[in-house]
Amino acid sequence: MKSEWNLEVMYKGLDDPAYAADVKKLEEAAAALHEVVEKAPEMNEKDRVEAILTAQENMLSLSEKVGLYVGLRQSVEAENGQLMAEMNKLMMIQAGAAADDTAAKQLLGATRDVDALAAESELIAAYKARILDAKEECAHLLSSEVEAMISAMDMTGGGAWGRLQSFLTSTVKVDYKGGQVTLSEIRNLAYSADKEERAAAYDAEIKAYAKIRDGIAFAINNIKNQVTMLSAKRGYTSPLEMTLQESKMTRATLDAMLSAIQDYLPAFRKYLRKKGEMLGSTNGLKFYDLFAPLGAADKVYSLEDARETLVNVFNSFTPEMGSMMAEAFDNEWIDFYPRNGKEGGAFCAGVSWLKQSRILTNYDGTFGAVDTLAHELGHAFHNQQTQNERPMNMDYAMPVAETASTFNEVFLGSYAMKNASTREERLALLESDLREKTQCVVDIYSRYLFETSVFEQAQERFLMADDLCALMQDAQDKAYGDGLDPEFRHPYMWACKSHYYSSGLSFYNFPYAFGNLFAQGLYALYLKEGDAFVPKYKEMLRTTGVHTIEEDGAMLGIDLTKKEFWEESLKSIAAEIEEFCAL
Repeated sequence: MKSEWNLEVMYKGLDDPAYAADVKKLEEAAAALHEVVEKAPEMNEKDRVEAILTAQENMLSLSEKVGLYVGLRQSVEAENGQLMAEMNKLMMIQAGAAADDTAAKQLLGATRDVDALAAESELIAAYKARILDAKEECAHLLSSEVEAMISAMDMTGGGAWGRLQSFLTSTVKVDYKGGQVTLSEIRNLAYSADKEERAAAYDAEIKAYAKIRDGIAFAINNIKNQVTMLSAKRGYTSPLEMTLQESKMTRATLDAMLSAIQDYLPAFRKYLRKKGEMLGSTNGLKFYDLFAPLGAADKVYSLEDARETLVNVFNSFTPEMGSMMAEAFDNEWIDFYPRNGKEGGAFCAGVSWLKQSRILTNYDGTFGAVDTLAHELGHAFHNQQTQNERPMNMDYAMPVAETASTFNEVFLGSYAMKNASTREERLALLESDLREKTQCVVDIYSRYLFETSVFEQAQERFLMADDLCALMQDAQDKAYGDGLDPEFRHPYMWACKSHYYSSGLSFYNFPYAFGNLFAQGLYALYLKEGDAFVPKYKEMLRTTGVHTIEEDGAMLGIDLTKKEFWEESLKSIAAEIEEFCAL
């Protein structure tokens, strides 16, 4: 089994004639969109709407095709200057079409009777939700010229600052045991069974940020200030309001979830203190022990072991998922191991025109690494459900993007627990599950608090690295409380998480909590309904590109604006914590 993904099924390289041809087609698609916008006043409404949708569809399909290829290569070749230049070229094409894209949205937003046109046109009917979204979005759009300028300037503004953070964290050399390793490699040691190794890795990681922290501080300040300025110019009360609209999610749903989380923080702190006691800490868990394995956690999973485990487990949910997972391993969808120039963490990207996905991970052979693969393959399953939709209906809202992935984690954890044969194995699996859920609830809550503080305070002053460390520690204090040892927290969690460094995507934190708790509720529904749940679940995933978050829940009989739903999900986690403490 190969350990690196295969991108040659996309293109053989930047010098591939097929790649050059598609870049040219992208330029032609941008010109076609411009022509449609120019001729729009001469068209009747039905023809105009169909022409705009067709032009937008072509533009999106081609930009995603070439942009994904370059982006995937950049994720494992951070120091490749040719790729950087090529990405800038593609961004220039996109920026050049920004004015026409804004004008197209305004024209769609001006559509008078969407229902009547949808009755006459299959294309318009397919994109009815998109047209209605354009009507809402138009209230926040600036002029075509200004939107084009914003898009162009983002290349050397927020977009460039985001790329700087990725470059610095991908290339920084961490001094460790007389040699040098990557940041991804040192962070993976947080899962080591050796306490001294975890502590030494934590110390080396913290020291490494001194080499790059000032550059990253400049990045986060400038990105957040840019987002705040633009959200105000577009008439939003805050970046959070803008994010919620883009996420197709109401504030009522977010508030209900956060309120329930706040009520259950003491339960998570109880788990953390108990784990700390088991590892010899009397003042809460030390941060470097946060991911420490407990119980019989000495099993190492080879790639073959991981494949067999995941395929067997998820075949029991639906053979469709098991088959997809086997294909992902066998057909080189996955880039497994850390190496120089490869970014940290994990992600999944849909390759819609091939009906495949590509997954990046930094695999270390632990059960947690297998769990991460299950998570990313959940994204791939979600992609699979949408792959026959129209191109602009494949893109789903940010919170629900973490639902299928987290459902897989819940499913894998429950399956493993049922099949545990000893107390030690059960303890290890239960702790691994709680460790991940604590990240998705408590740590994500701390990240939400931190990002909120950065948005608020960056308007008043430039936040130096020390200021950002203080804000992060304050957020960790509010979220983790006495569950973490105050002398051993992680002041640089703002520097290593790429989620903060997108000028086009703010608050990419609460979707993880949403996905985890929504998935808990969906799994409870699956236990109640059995196989009858699967087709409803797949249909919900298929339609996420056109529904609001609340409509997604309603498809399965769930009211996400009610605190009670979130409390039920958290109650099940609290029960796991009680079992853990008893064990």
